[in-house]
Amino acid sequence: MSGFTSPVSDLPATTRVDARPTAVVYCEGNFARIDGKTANGLVRSSERYRIVAVIDSTCDTADAGVALGGENAGIPVVATLNAALAVVAQDPAHIFAAPARPDVFIFGLAPLSGLMSDDDRAAVLEAIDEGLDIVSGLHEFLADDVEIALAADVAGVTLHDVRRPRPTKDLRMFDGAIETVDCVRIAVLGTDGAIGKRTTCTLLTEALNAAGIPTVMVGTGQTGLMQGAAYGVALDAIPAQFGVGELEGAVVAAWEGERPRVIVVEGQGALSHPAYLSSTVVLRASRPHGVILQHAPARQVLSDYPEVAMPTAGSEVALIEMFGRTRVVGMTINHEGMSDSEVDTAAVVHAANLGVPVTDPLWRDPSELVAMVTDAFPELMDQPLVAGPVVATA
Repeated sequence: MSGFTSPVSDLPATTRVDARPTAVVYCEGNFARIDGKTANGLVRSSERYRIVAVIDSTCDTADAGVALGGENAGIPVVATLNAALAVVAQDPAHIFAAPARPDVFIFGLAPLSGLMSDDDRAAVLEAIDEGLDIVSGLHEFLADDVEIALAADVAGVTLHDVRRPRPTKDLRMFDGAIETVDCVRIAVLGTDGAIGKRTTCTLLTEALNAAGIPTVMVGTGQTGLMQGAAYGVALDAIPAQFGVGELEGAVVAAWEGERPRVIVVEGQGALSHPAYLSSTVVLRASRPHGVILQHAPARQVLSDYPEVAMPTAGSEVALIEMFGRTRVVGMTINHEGMSDSEVDTAAVVHAANLGVPVTDPLWRDPSELVAMVTDAFPELMDQPLVAGPVVATA
């Protein structure tokens, strides 16, 4: 996924039609929170689907973009699926479809267990009853659930289990092909899970492409794949012995398919995390030339493990550079629980302590992300920049 373009025709604005499937995102009780990270990410960026509503009866903000601390996104947050259907029925983008209906119901929760609650199951079955295809990134596969699979068959809808890996016989072992990838490779790692690595990857990819440096993002989680990453794997769903090879294959495919000058690889968890192993796979598979570290200075404990203190940025940098035989070239800030002035202070302090540039990818100018990369890899500026981004859609 390099650059973000909406598949819209060149018709005049008054008749332009967005060709992406429309999607309602279910995120009951967790939108704009850590376990709602899939819904949060889809609202911020989605090449694959046009998000038309978010379901969360506990959210007291009417617009999804505002609920995430940004600008009005024109995506209402509603309490029920029926309310979402009513919103879509009035959507002016559906001028050629009457009555208008959403195409897809996306399960936008990302609980630690990767499993549904009873209420979640009821919501999925209700959406199937309404004739919506279901997209899920859970560890439990909907197509393997007898009740859900039967309901989908009766309703004639499709179940998409994003995390389901390929058959074991088709999985790839590491073979060293990563050494043939002749471009700058950057991994975005973090000091915790659910800390904004995917968002930073997306913004970094957009910023580099906008600056004329062809860049492709390789996704490693279910949300990135739902957003439309053309290259990637859901790492935590792949048997351990195949993880490095599968991700290596995705990076090689991005290189062979696009010939970019930069490949940005989404990290998972944290290398220091007591429960998650995916960062080790990212480092081994992609062999990054540089790492950007995502850190939340105000976060005191790990998001899913409140008895475990957050690592410092400095300790994580030391671990990454030792284990990965690479270098950290910059740090990005997750500003949760921080004011604008606190972000400024944290950026100055961490830049001084780490000796690398620091920015907030959401609150600061995207040019700071570009400078972070070009300062570390000045060879990217040696060749004339291309006019506009390379586009790779799913």
